[in-house]
Parts: sequence; C-alpha cells; structure tokens
Amino acid sequence: MLSSERLLQSRGRRATALFAAGGLLAGSAVIGLMPTAAMGSSHREAPLILGDPLVDNTDVYAFSSPENKDNVVFIANWIPFQEPLQGPNFHPWADDAEYMVHIDNNGDAVADLTYRWRFNTEDLRTGDTFLYNNGPVTSLDDENLLYRQYFTLDVSTDGGHTFGHPVAEGQAAPSYVGKASMGTSEDYVGNLRQPAVTPVHGGGKTLATQADDPFFLDIRVFDLLYGADLDERGHDTLAGFNVNSIALELPKSAVAINGDPDKNPVIGVWSTTTRPTLRNADGTAASADYTQVSRLGQPLVNEVVVPVGLKDAFNSIDPAADVEAAGGAVVARVLEPEVPRLIEAIYGIPAPPTPRYDLFEVFLTGIVKSDVVDVDGDPATENPINVNLNSQALNAAADPSAFQPSEMLRLNMSITGPTGLDGKPLSSASRLGVIGGDIQGFPNGRRLTDDVVDIELLALEGIYDVTNVPEDREAAFEALRKGDKVDSNDNGFSGTFPYLPGPNTRAVNRGGGTGADRNVAPSSAVAAPGGSAPGGSAGSGVQPVAGQTLLPALTGSAAVLLIGAGAASLIRSRPPRRTGVVTAEG
Repeated sequence: MLSSERLLQSRGRRATALFAAGGLLAGSAVIGLMPTAAMGSSHREAPLILGDPLVDNTDVYAFSSPENKDNVVFIANWIPFQEPLQGPNFHPWADDAEYMVHIDNNGDAVADLTYRWRFNTEDLRTGDTFLYNNGPVTSLDDENLLYRQYFTLDVSTDGGHTFGHPVAEGQAAPSYVGKASMGTSEDYVGNLRQPAVTPVHGGGKTLATQADDPFFLDIRVFDLLYGADLDERGHDTLAGFNVNSIALELPKSAVAINGDPDKNPVIGVWSTTTRPTLRNADGTAASADYTQVSRLGQPLVNEVVVPVGLKDAFNSIDPAADVEAAGGAVVARVLEPEVPRLIEAIYGIPAPPTPRYDLFEVFLTGIVKSDVVDVDGDPATENPINVNLNSQALNAAADPSAFQPSEMLRLNMSITGPTGLDGKPLSSASRLGVIGGDIQGFPNGRRLTDDVVDIELLALEGIYDVTNVPEDREAAFEALRKGDKVDSNDNGFSGTFPYLPGPNTRAVNRGGGTGADRNVAPSSAVAAPGGSAPGGSAGSGVQPVAGQTLLPALTGSAAVLLIGAGAASLIRSRPPRRTGVVTAEG
C-alpha cells in the first residue's frame, strides 16, 4: 500500500513533472486541419519517417492472452499501407534495423525489458530472375521460395544498452505473393505462418509475419469531420491493406517486477525502431551506432497531437525524456484546452470545466480508486470509476518516489477478461473499452477490437451524456455519438496466437478511376476490399446547425487531442487538483 504521506512528500517534484509532461499533449488544437500524410493510428505520421516505411511502426497492442490468463500478448506493427500482390520485392523487414518492444514495470519510464528483433536475408535469386518465388510455395523451406528472412530475438535488462544471448531464432513468414504462388489466405496461414511461430526460451512464443492491418477507422475525419455534414462515415480506410507484424506472448511472470504479476500487475509498453547512424550507398550499415527513428505507445499521439515541428523529435526520444523534451510552454493549452470551448461556441455542447487536471491523471499516471489527495491534503471526490486502471501505484515493489510521468501504453495484467466497472465478468467485450463499461479495454492496454477513434471522440467531450445538450443540438449530438461508424475490423480476429487475421489477398485498387463521387462511400454499409463490410453505414442525414461550418474540423481535432483518455470524461466532475497525486491499495 502506498501511503498518502509518502506521495505528498514528493508532490512538489511530481507536480512539476506533471505540468511539464503536459506539453506533449499540447499540439495545435486544430492540428487535424493541417496538411499531413498520416493515415491511421501512427502510419507515416512524421516528415522523416514518411521516407523510410520499412522502420515505420504503426500500432502497438498489449492485452492478457485469451488462451492463457497467465500470459500477456504484445503485438507491434510496421510498414504501413501494403497493397496485396505488390511485387516484385513485396515487403521485407530491414536487415539493418532493430525492431523493439519495451516494457517498464516500475514506473520510472526506463525500459526494464527490451525485446529486440533483428533480421537477415537469404536471397536465392540469381541475375536471371526478378521473381520472389519461381513456383508454388507450400512450406517455409520450399525450394520455390527464393527470398527468405530469418530473425534473432534477444533481450536487454538495462534499458537497451546491452543484450544477452538470443532467446529465440526463427524464420519470418514471407509476404503473400498471390493465389497461384501461395493459395488462399487460409493456405498462407496454415502452410507459412503457423510453422513460423517460434518458441521463446523461458516460456512463450513469437512470430514475424505479414497480416491484415488490424487498425480500423474512417480517415475522412480529416475531411472537415466526415464531409462537414456527417455523411462521410462508414468506410474503413485501412480495409484491404496489410502490415508486417511481430507478435510476442510471454508469461506475465517474465515481465512483472520480481516475477510476481499478482503483486505487481501494471506494465508500460511501447515500441521503437532504430537505424544505423551512418549507412553506405547500398543501404548497409556503415557504423555500429544506431539512432532511434520511430516510436509508438498509445495510439494517435504523434500522428495528430504532436505538432509538426516536434514529430521527428518525438520519434527520437525515450519516454523518460518526455517531460523535458516538450518543455512547459504550452501546458496551458492542456489545462485550458481550446477545442472544447470552440465546440461549445459553435456547436452548443458545453465544454468540460477547466483546468483539466484529469487529462494528466489519465494520460500520465493512470486512474486509480481509493484516496485521491490534493495539494492541501484534503480528499477530493471519489473517482466514479471505482477500479484500479493503469496506475503504477498498484505495483507493491515499485518505489513511488521514482515515478516518472511519460507517454506509453499501460496495462493492468490482473484484469484477464471483459470486466465491468463493478469488477464482475462481462459476457462480451465492449469495443469502447472503459467508456463502454469494460475495464479490460483501452486505455487499459489495447485489445485488437478496441475502437480507439470512437473512444477518444466520446471521451473528450463526454458526448455519451445527453443530459447537458440543448434541444436544438440534439440531432447533431446524436449523430456524433455514432463516431465514424466503423465499429470493427474488416477481417475477424482469431482466438488463438497470434490472434491477427491472415494477410489480405485482393487488390485494394480495383479500378474505377477518379471521377466524381467514385471515392465516396454509398449510404449503405461499405463492402471493404479484402474483407467483410465494416460495422455501421454511411449517411446520417443530419444537417449542420446555424454557425456550424467549422465544427466538424474542430471536432475532428477533438477526437484525437486526448491521448489515452478513454475514461477522462467519466472523471471530469472531480474538483480541480494541482498535482494529480494519488494513493491506492494494491
């Protein structure tokens, strides 16, 4: 148990850290209006990474294994927007890059465990062929497979400075070439993906493979929020595209402090990619020094929240540097955010009261139940979510004085199935995670099925609560509650490792030109390329109210301004606090 006295003794230092760390969140309030190449959670989100897709990480997921409650699963994706059948080189892993997943289990924002995958290529092609394969491929060692990649997985326990002996070595599943070469997606999974699953020394397993991109959304949120009249919704922008995925399943005891996940259930997770500082003309490493070029923890941070001038810098730093790197000059934009005020003025939906200290708690420290203490030592209002979520205060062996606010995906591993706010099991998971009353979901880690775009839209303005909406705004309000109308992925997820769908096999671009309205989703559910129709349908029929011209763009920014705030709107009734200091029983 962490005492109020111990935490209050360090409140001055922690308050400073919290305020400074807020700078990470304070990007342009209307960043969604800016020209950007980004599409998806973190796809091509920064100027430099745009030109280096082989090291661009797109999404990170962390959740308790549905197969074994004692295991935890990490999935990290790279190389966005892979068009199926995109030969002749397809989508290899970079031989000179380091693909890494980091785990912080004591809250100091320094990786206690870093899992590193490095790849090497066996290219059996001769000068007489350009082919990836010269016949049907039915196994990883099929002689017809001319391009093969292998990986080595090792682990660091000192923040990535040194690595021990490999804990796994295996072959990566190749890119999907086509039906004549590799059969159906099911054939690919059975013949090439499942044989590539590799055991990890000490328990667990890993896999490097091509897969359907599991992130789902309608990117027309950037078209003045779904067409300015909310009629551009229901089309999964990423449907049909593939990514390269690394899946890792481990015993929870392997990542918890002292190997005890019962007493120390909370971990922080993020992924990075490094490249050699210097490279030769042929792309090979010219130096032994590596530079971090991409980073991802919670979804949508660098893509939309971080302003363009800081995007490349954000990709290059570790969570431990978040507070100082961003500075405190724009903290006021977090405590007094502009977007809710503009939405109130234009749309008539009252903005949450400020200052918004709840953003600091949700984003940087996690929500906890029990005693909440302000700087005067007086207890504040009890958190209405009376559960422990993503707070390092739950780890009995963690030193509270070492806690460092930082951006990463946080997971409470003790929650092993869909669970209600009352702590009782649910019959099914909610795609809205905590907002939907399911505390196993985002922002408590991130499951493949969590609808993070809608969660964040709901959270920022609390638009699930219709009690404070004027009658003349109710129609538009109800339309906004439905989010982007893409409620699920275009392909279903599996209940067994690696839980991801196989790669899409049909071309995303199937012709039709660029004539008028050819890229606009019909009013019925959109049949997504390479998969089934996504949830919802386009076309709400809601007309803008007077003075609403700028609302969609502003709301589009609002939808993603709050990072990891899946529960922020549920706690905004709490009296303002100047530190965000909390205590909790484990």
